[in-house]
Amino acid sequence: MTSRPLILGSTSAYRRELLQRLRLPFEVVAPDVDETPHAGERPPELARRLALAKARAVAQRHPSALVIGSDQVADLGGEPLGKPGTHERAVEQLRRMRGRTVIFQTALAVVCLETGFEQLDLAPVRVRFRELSDTEIETYLRAETPYDCAGSAKSEGLGIALLESIESDDPTALVGLPLIRTARMLRAAGWPVLSA
Repeated sequence: MTSRPLILGSTSAYRRELLQRLRLPFEVVAPDVDETPHAGERPPELARRLALAKARAVAQRHPSALVIGSDQVADLGGEPLGKPGTHERAVEQLRRMRGRTVIFQTALAVVCLETGFEQLDLAPVRVRFRELSDTEIETYLRAETPYDCAGSAKSEGLGIALLESIESDDPTALVGLPLIRTARMLRAAGWPVLSA
């Protein structure tokens, strides 16, 4: 096992909980990155740019560390839907998504400035939402308060009841950190998961 520090460049409790599943020692550092979309920026490009920007921002302060950055953008027909922040915006997002397919674009970056290692990948997850009534939306939001989740969809909780189907080759990507890709990138960077 490498002695290089491993850092999750994120303030997300969901990403921290996911990374803990790999049972690797890591620390968490806030990336301090402006997440405002650029004019005309499509959701996959926005997610990739922000994941890489987060990893690079933390790596600048910790050049010897291996830094993981990730970002998720809900893609509704090419329009980015971020974290709603408020109940009213969450209601609006879920009303727009009901009966439709949304692609949750989850990007992952792993960076180490000292070694020059840098990888970036995207794990899209296709999610079909049920035809939701306003009462169902309100019940869900009052129970879950997912105002810090892209597209207001907290699938690891009651949000699973909003959905018809999920299609993905990396199921943890929907929660916010694609662990299959994370493990692959860490191995590529010389930090083997499951080593003795």
